[in-house]
Amino acid sequence: QFNVTSFGAMSVAIITLEAFAGMWINAFLVCVLCIAWVKKKALNSNEKILLLLGCSRFCSLCFSWIYSFLSKIYPYCLYTHHILQLLQCSYSFFNCSNFWVSACLCVFYCIKIANFRNRFFIYLKVKIDRIVLLLLLASLIFSLVIGILVYIIIDKAVCKNHNFTCQGRFWQATIRAEEHFYPIHFLTGFVCTTSFVPVIFSAVFLLFSLWRHKHKMQANSVKNISVDAHIKAMKSVLSFLVMYSINFVCLVLTVIYSKKNENTMILLTFIYLYAFPGVHSLILIFSNPKLEKALLKILSCVKCK
Repeated sequence: QFNVTSFGAMSVAIITLEAFAGMWINAFLVCVLCIAWVKKKALNSNEKILLLLGCSRFCSLCFSWIYSFLSKIYPYCLYTHHILQLLQCSYSFFNCSNFWVSACLCVFYCIKIANFRNRFFIYLKVKIDRIVLLLLLASLIFSLVIGILVYIIIDKAVCKNHNFTCQGRFWQATIRAEEHFYPIHFLTGFVCTTSFVPVIFSAVFLLFSLWRHKHKMQANSVKNISVDAHIKAMKSVLSFLVMYSINFVCLVLTVIYSKKNENTMILLTFIYLYAFPGVHSLILIFSNPKLEKALLKILSCVKCK
């Protein structure tokens, strides 16, 4: 039985368009990198991070869209035991890996491009490939832990709330059991904070390194390659820093307005949250010459047809 209002239909339509656009962009990113992997038999550290980031964002958007679709169009399906737990667990795993892999990308740019004479920093620059693998592995392990915790928290909340399967929309049932979901809000804040801190430090170190390098090269009128590399890295890191800050504010607003049942504000925040994975991946594609060339080639072929 379908239970959807005109507002719900509009929100589902908007979210669906954004989710599928974001999935297409990240699927393109993954496909291009996989083809390059097959051809070259190897990927560099930057490509490994982008590949895992694209996979995380694609799956995150996929599970998030499934949950939103079911909660608006067919909410009673979520009352089936383990369906809600598995959806939220999977979304939490891929969303956390999205945040932390993005942070790994910023750290990679900082170590690879910034110029410091510190011994520890030089050691990191020499061992960057091994460090990237360890960071990615740690990100996946932490994301898996968060996903398992979310599953346990929701499972306990469902079992404790005897009226959880009564008639009515799922979000209303969730609000009645709100006290059980505070740990999830805490986990979301923890994930955002721990992944946001390295992004801020990476931006600060890159900015300081760029300032020092430009100061040294001020007397030289020749265009310097290192300065261009600094600027490109700064654009990528700062774009993520700005979008991440807005994303964090939207997550906070979602928690606040969900308690007040403000559907309009929740929809506005969801519009940005669904746009973030696609828009940032698009920025990363246009900052990479190979990916940009492949995308423009596909778009030109589509335009010709």
